[in-house]
Amino acid sequence: MHRRTLVKSLGLAGVMAATAACGKKEVAGAGVALAGERHRWKMVTTWPPNFPGLGTGAANLAKMIEDCSGGRITIKVYGAGELVPALEVFDAVSSGTAEMGHGGAYYWKGKIPSAPLFNAVPFGMTAQEVNGWLYFGGGLELWREAYAPFGVLPAPAGNSGTQMGGWFNKEILSVADLKGLKMRIPGLGGEVLARAGGTPITLPGQEIFTALQTGAIDATEWVGPYNDLAFGLHKVAKYYYYPGWHEPGSMLEALFNQAAFAQLTPDLQAIVMTCCKAVNDTMLAEFAARNHDSLQTLVEKNGVQLRRFPDEVLRALRTATRAVMAEQSKANAMFARVWASYDAFATRSAAFTAVAEQAMLDTRRL
Repeated sequence: MHRRTLVKSLGLAGVMAATAACGKKEVAGAGVALAGERHRWKMVTTWPPNFPGLGTGAANLAKMIEDCSGGRITIKVYGAGELVPALEVFDAVSSGTAEMGHGGAYYWKGKIPSAPLFNAVPFGMTAQEVNGWLYFGGGLELWREAYAPFGVLPAPAGNSGTQMGGWFNKEILSVADLKGLKMRIPGLGGEVLARAGGTPITLPGQEIFTALQTGAIDATEWVGPYNDLAFGLHKVAKYYYYPGWHEPGSMLEALFNQAAFAQLTPDLQAIVMTCCKAVNDTMLAEFAARNHDSLQTLVEKNGVQLRRFPDEVLRALRTATRAVMAEQSKANAMFARVWASYDAFATRSAAFTAVAEQAMLDTRRL
C-alpha cells in the first residue's frame, strides 16, 4: 500500500491489520531486518520532560508505536537536557545518537533555511490547511527532500493549533512599541519581528520563565493557554496578547534517523508512520479541549489582562512577513521551492475557507 493511501485511509484501530498487508517499502533500502527482530530506540525531544501536550504527546507517540508493534519497537523518551540539549535534537538524530526525535522544525533554521516553513508561517495556514498541504499538496515530499542530506526522515507528529500572540510586560499600542523589544520568538516569526524593529531571541521552553522574570527578555510567545499556564508565565508577565499571527497552525515533527528507519520491516515502517498520523490528530484535539479552560483560569483566577493586537500592528507585521518571505526565497533555492508550494496551496485553500469555516464562524456573532 502506498504511503499516501495508507495515511488517508487508516484509522488507529485498524493499524495492525492494515499494515500487515503492506508489501511495499516506505523508503528505498528499507525492510532488511528480520520479522522477529526487536528494536530498542531512543527518542530525544525539544520539550521539558512530561510537559503537558508537547512532552506528553511525544511520550504518547513512543508508547503507541510500542503497543501497535507488539513490543517489536521500544522507545525510551528523553526530555530536553536529559540526553542532549533541546536545540541539539536534530543533530542527535542525524548522527545516530538517538534513532528518533520530536520537536519543532523552526529550531533548525540555521542548518536548513527552509525548515521553519514546515512548522509555521506568519499569517499562514491553519492546522487543517497545513495537513492538506502536507498530505495532499506535496508538502511532505518537500519536507523529506530538505532533510534527506542530513540522513533524517521527518513526519508530521502533532499540532498545537493557532497559538496566542504572547506575553508582554507592556502594552502594545502601536508599531513603535515593537522597536527594540526583546522577545523570545523563533523561526519566521522572529525574522518578521526583527524587520519590524524588535530583537528576536531563540530559547528552549524551559528557559523562558527565568529569562522573562530577570528581564533578559521583554516578552515571549510560547504556545497557548494550556501550555502557558503550565509554565506559569502569568506570574512574570502582565499582558496576554492575541491573535497568534506568527503561528496560526504550528506543526510539530517526529524525526527518524534514516539508517535506523531503513532497518525496519515494511509493516513496522507503516506502523510508525500511522502512529505519527494518529498523534498528529490527537495532540491537536487535546489543545482544542484544554485551551479554553486554561484561558478562563488565567483571566478569571489569575487576573491576566487579555489584549488584542491593534490592527495597525498586525498590518505592519503582515507587510514585514511578505518582505521576509521574498528575501528568504532570494537567498535560498530550497526555501523558494517550498514557499512557492506552500503559498500556492494556501491561496487555493483560503478561497474555500472563506466560504466554509470563516463564513460559518462569522455566524456565531449574529
